Amino acid sequence: MGLNVYLSGEIHSDWRDRIIEGAQGLDVTFSSPVTDHAASDDCGVTILGAEESKFWHDRKGAQMNAIRTRKGIVDADVVVVRFGDKYKQWNAAFDAGYAAALGKSLIILQPPEHDHALKEVDAAALAVAREPEEVVEIFRYVLTGTLPG
Repeated sequence: MGLNVYLSGEIHSDWRDRIIEGAQGLDVTFSSPVTDHAASDDCGVTILGAEESKFWHDRKGAQMNAIRTRKGIVDADVVVVRFGDKYKQWNAAFDAGYAAALGKSLIILQPPEHDHALKEVDAAALAVAREPEEVVEIFRYVLTGTLPG
């Protein structure tokens, strides 16, 4: 049994790299949104043409990014959503809700200070982890039945 995992959420830390590196040797395939912030923001206007309004500029980018995001979440066995310390990640909350609505196994990765704000998101998850290494141990347990240590 292998896992197809979609890594959603904040792009300002190395959490994805830590999970991917830690999962070496496990039968896990990863996908994620575009993590180049400038490319993600400007893809719509770069490909489809400039917009005078920032609203439409952002909307074009969001719609193009949604093609990749929807495909990644639909194809995933497990969706990991990271909420970080920087910025408000409304898109991450949307991804978590979409994954939950599709019945995907959902793992939330967040610091304790977000517990209250994310209580509804956490309630939909099958696990709430604090560190990327805990997510790797969840994958290891699911795939091999072995516990850490």
